[in-house]
Amino acid sequence: MVVTGKFHVSLVFVVLCSAVAGGCAHTTRVGSRDSSAVPSAAALGLPEVTAELPAAEPDAPVEPATPDPLESRAAPVDLLGRLRAGFQLPSDTSHADIERQLEWFVGNPGFLQRSFARGQLYMYYIVSQLEMRGMPLELALLPIVESAFEPYAVSKTRAVGLWQFEPDTAARFGLRRNWWYDGRRDIVESTRAALDYLKILHEEFHGDWLVAIAAYDCGEGTVRRAIEFNQARGRDLDFWSLALPRETRAYVPQLLALRRLVADPEGVGLSLRPIANEPYFMSVTTYGQIDLTVAATLADIPAAELYALNPAFHRWATDPAGPHFLLLPVAAADAFARNLTRLDATERLEPVYYTVRRGDSFASIAHRFNTKVSVVRELNNLAAGRLTVGAEIELPPEKHALPVNVLLAATRADAVSSATRSRHRASNRVRRRQRPRSL
Repeated sequence: MVVTGKFHVSLVFVVLCSAVAGGCAHTTRVGSRDSSAVPSAAALGLPEVTAELPAAEPDAPVEPATPDPLESRAAPVDLLGRLRAGFQLPSDTSHADIERQLEWFVGNPGFLQRSFARGQLYMYYIVSQLEMRGMPLELALLPIVESAFEPYAVSKTRAVGLWQFEPDTAARFGLRRNWWYDGRRDIVESTRAALDYLKILHEEFHGDWLVAIAAYDCGEGTVRRAIEFNQARGRDLDFWSLALPRETRAYVPQLLALRRLVADPEGVGLSLRPIANEPYFMSVTTYGQIDLTVAATLADIPAAELYALNPAFHRWATDPAGPHFLLLPVAAADAFARNLTRLDATERLEPVYYTVRRGDSFASIAHRFNTKVSVVRELNNLAAGRLTVGAEIELPPEKHALPVNVLLAATRADAVSSATRSRHRASNRVRRRQRPRSL
């Protein structure tokens, strides 16, 4: 069965360090290791590990993080049980579209297996944020519809990340993008932006979550026009009565089908493996830019896992402008924070050094080392001025080993930047040609 909706995004799967169990004789078992996702920065009220600089006792362990208040009350061991307890969307809705989507999910357990395996990294954080806002916990399943919990997913309309933000919407909700960093893939920031947007839509559409979720997919303008069309003809204004794009008419049923599946997996012949109701990773302060390979070494984890938890960074190092923290597995956070205190400032990055020659320019050097003029200036604190012949300058590594999905993200960012510059130049040429006629 062909399912319309957001399953058309082109996915580049992250190499995770977990394996997923196979099926049973009578039921299909879906799931992965018993870990789940996510704390964020301390500013968001979740555990954070920081290193003292300088360290009074280099070998002293990091102070244990303050327990999450959400965990202080009796809670299910399985995060999915916690999820079910917070369901708020209509459970009595019976519609052929939901049945079709449910049939697709049940017939494609591999898709669910991969989605929940990736989602276990992030779901704890998302569920915690939804609970803090009093929002339906079904929304923690929305990234399955959007991206199959693949942070490197990219759609045909250039939507990116778990929550699939397009460029304009990302800018509207403060998701910063530059050569180093794309906030649409930042687990903490993109979740904040997605929940902000959903909350606004819920208020705009008078508390109707299904209509708000539809607007998240196709835009509030499209939904508003559909409502006005029905109002003018005295028709009902609920989601099922609105004339919306085909993809959106599948999008909401997909979420409701997932709700039913998680609420009663045995009822549809599936067995979902539990996800531990505890943070998978913690926020650790870096106190400035750091090479991500160095950071992985300090944490004693594979670089691929570090990038999977911090997919917003699509270069060899974090953004010099921040955010100056990394998300790390809980078990690795203490070691990273302790090792960071022992690191010399010159060891935080692994740059290439180049001696300026006569005839060199920022542009020629940037081109030679496959980087940007702004990056060369940033690394050397040269916001303005010219290069000095004989001066030694710092450059990013010319060939830095990046996981394939990170390299693709960097390539896409460079392509978008190049296209933007080309459109700007073309626009300038048109304006120069048109000016005499407009006068």
